[in-house]
Amino acid sequence: MLDDFMWRALLAGMLVAMAAAPLGCFVVWRRMAYFGDATAHAAILGVALSLLMNISIFLGVLTVALLMATCVSLLSGRGYAMDTLLGVMAHSALAVGLVAVSFLTGVRIDLHAYLFGDILAVGKQDLWVISGGVALVLLLLYWRWSPLLAATLSEELAYASGIQPRREQLVLTLALAVVVAVALKVVGVLLIAALLIIPAATARPFCRTPEAMAMVAVGVAMLAVVTGLKSAYLLDTPTGPTIVSLAALLFTLATLTSHVWRVFRQRLAPETYKVPMR
Repeated sequence: MLDDFMWRALLAGMLVAMAAAPLGCFVVWRRMAYFGDATAHAAILGVALSLLMNISIFLGVLTVALLMATCVSLLSGRGYAMDTLLGVMAHSALAVGLVAVSFLTGVRIDLHAYLFGDILAVGKQDLWVISGGVALVLLLLYWRWSPLLAATLSEELAYASGIQPRREQLVLTLALAVVVAVALKVVGVLLIAALLIIPAATARPFCRTPEAMAMVAVGVAMLAVVTGLKSAYLLDTPTGPTIVSLAALLFTLATLTSHVWRVFRQRLAPETYKVPMR
């Protein structure tokens, strides 16, 4: 089965969806969308350094993403607003990475594949790397789920429970860096943040518990991967952008459905609770 490139692409997309969707819930809850962008954009610099030093691209991207995420965490709250700091670092990292790639000589590099993904080129070795990264992220989330929730809800509550919010931030940073490294092949640098945020945002209106939101987000992400791959095959469109476009369509449908249901309930409520006249 794994000799068929479409099956490998589907398996890679499903694995990345399993890790990106629950992690994306924390990105949404903590309002860290720019944080994900900054970490993802640093991946291009990781690619350039990996090719320059002749090391594994996964290892180079993971190292640079970790350094970027750690720098952002350490510099936050030191004279700059978080969105300003993240905006500067995200676009600076992408620009420096693109400039560094241009200095590589004797190396053929397909920038389009790194910017927008090349899921159809996933090989057996890539699948093993993606599987290992996804397993690590899921283990981290399972191990630190309750402390991460407490630190996300309230730092005071976390301290009262004996939880160090800074430590949980580092755990989240590590998980985010790993997801960036494994998702690079699937959707590319520019669209990794979308795969983190859109499924979680789609699930949010329909869920009452964090666990339910994470599970529904995984389902949304997997549905986007399956329909995106099929659509890209039929329409001959770029696979990574097509997957994200289908995720955006699901978000739009979910938002409209939620709005219509809310209006319907508001109109139904007066009739439901109407006090009979005597």
